[in-house]
Amino acid sequence: MGGASSFLAMLAIAGFLSAAWMATKLSKLAGVSSIVLEITTGLVLGPRVLGLISEEYATCEHQRHAACVPPADFLDRLDNEQPISATLGRIIGMDVCHRSDYPLDARKPQTVTTTMAPTTTPVPTTTTRHLWNGKPGAAVDDGMDIIWASPFLGHGDSDGSGALMRATHGKGFNTSLGMGGGGELFSEGGMRRRLGGGGHGTHASYAACIESTCEADVSMHCGHTPSIFTLIGHAGVALMIFESGMHFDFEKASVVGPRACLVALLGTILPLASGTGLTMLYGKPFLPDALSVGTALAPTSVGIALRLLGEVGVLQHDFGQAIITAAFVDDILSLILFNVLFSLTGDFDIMNTVVKPSIGIILMIIAMIMAVKFWPRMINNYILPRLPRKRGDPKVSSEDEGLFLIMMFLLIGYGTITHFLGTHLWGCFLAGMSFAAIDSRARKGHAHHVWVRQTKRMTSWMIRIFFAASVAFTIPVQELLSVEAFWKGAVMGIGPCILTKVLCAPFMGDARFVIGWAMVGRAEFAYLIAQMSAASNLMGPRVFSIVIWALLWATIFAPTIFRTVLVRFVAQQAEEGGEEGKAEAQGGKHFSTVLSLGHLPDLVEEDHVAQEKIDHLRLAELTIENQVLRERLAAFERGPEAAKCKDQAAESKTWIL
Repeated sequence: MGGASSFLAMLAIAGFLSAAWMATKLSKLAGVSSIVLEITTGLVLGPRVLGLISEEYATCEHQRHAACVPPADFLDRLDNEQPISATLGRIIGMDVCHRSDYPLDARKPQTVTTTMAPTTTPVPTTTTRHLWNGKPGAAVDDGMDIIWASPFLGHGDSDGSGALMRATHGKGFNTSLGMGGGGELFSEGGMRRRLGGGGHGTHASYAACIESTCEADVSMHCGHTPSIFTLIGHAGVALMIFESGMHFDFEKASVVGPRACLVALLGTILPLASGTGLTMLYGKPFLPDALSVGTALAPTSVGIALRLLGEVGVLQHDFGQAIITAAFVDDILSLILFNVLFSLTGDFDIMNTVVKPSIGIILMIIAMIMAVKFWPRMINNYILPRLPRKRGDPKVSSEDEGLFLIMMFLLIGYGTITHFLGTHLWGCFLAGMSFAAIDSRARKGHAHHVWVRQTKRMTSWMIRIFFAASVAFTIPVQELLSVEAFWKGAVMGIGPCILTKVLCAPFMGDARFVIGWAMVGRAEFAYLIAQMSAASNLMGPRVFSIVIWALLWATIFAPTIFRTVLVRFVAQQAEEGGEEGKAEAQGGKHFSTVLSLGHLPDLVEEDHVAQEKIDHLRLAELTIENQVLRERLAAFERGPEAAKCKDQAAESKTWIL
């Protein structure tokens, strides 16, 4: 029986993954980004529509078992000491929400009799204690155990039966049942995590405060132990951001740095400000909804610009360097925004909001210096030369294995450090940047080739799962398909998402619109910010649906329009650049908009494949030339007339070829 049940589950997952793979392939045949079809596939096959993937695999366990919505008679149950669900009882015991902060919901103090068992006599002692808002109103002596009949806890969320709450008070124990001061929740290992719910009378009612705090608590637990698909998807985004950092070119940044940084700054501030403002016009508060939307609209997809510029052959031009540098700086600024956003939940905390981001910026500067001055020398001169050599002609050399191991160590190390500063994604980018300058000119792109060779297929599948599961499973279908979400998402997509990026380079001359459209593309990072904001209750389901529509607008139209604008600009430059420019323009007519979302372009592998094609064509040409020469020689030996006929036949064959 167990085997049959397991097989059906495996069959469902296999069908889902196959459908996601087919969505990627169909997008490739159509020449469009695969993001749209992958999200659509996950939306249709997920638990909210057809249900091929069950709720157990798509939703965090804490979210499935928690019942955060208080019943209609919630206050009456508290007043009459009737049982409520275990989840709500635990949230009340956290002492985040205080009923006295809500005058309409307040009640008079009452008394409860507590039975204590002193250790000196076998006769129990009865003490009368006051309760206010369902909490003990006085402190308890050290070393004393308190047991009282609690209306807050039941054996489960479904049965609603009463239970006993037990609190052991000893020296140094925080009586606030898992809570720190200022609305902080102690998670596993003593780590603090801020709650977006909070108390202090900031909600419409006491029940609303309990519900909001419960949702924040569930979000925190789901962040620690997410669903399997969410975990895989987020891991894929982390690997992609590491790979993105490997493409940062410090030499290019030094050439076009100031203007590119200004483009990136405008490309971050404009969508952030306009997206925040438009969300507030939609009736949502500045914090957290509006700021979360602005932050989700800020990032630019480096991969789209990098691939299209490389395929048309203008990556080394000044405007191409400006685009790539601006896109990278834009992502760095977005990482900083992402870090600050998730530190602003709850009450203002100078440590999380100011100190930690400042430390992160200092760390980033140090990491960039080490990437240029320290790691190239350390890796190439000290570490790799000391590795034992493999015998024969190995498929993967010991140097490449050692280099990949160093990459993994730095990825984990930097990610761990920046995790405590706000987000591990910052460290992933810094770790990748550490390998951007270690290649010699003769082996340009080798480090990235080593990484892609080991992780290409794995990262491709992880990113596919991120869009088809991590993002798609969290989209509220009813809100997404509403007319309100569509038209508001269209306005958000055309304005803050697209137009602000197009206009972010007004001082870049004739290339301003090429650079602007290159900055429009959105990919994994933007969707990750939106998905994590929704999962952390920083934006509601309706706002999340609007953001998804806005990002889809940019995802669909950006590559196609960027291609058109780029080809026209290259053709215009060709008229002024002679034969070289004409060759680039001719090449630009045939490059593809098919985007490989699993990894950024592997320049070494692509050069190798291109060279193989050139060698194959040259070999075919030499073979035909050799055959023609042999036929001419044979014809010449037979006589002049035969040679003339053979020459005409050879010319016809060459013309056909």
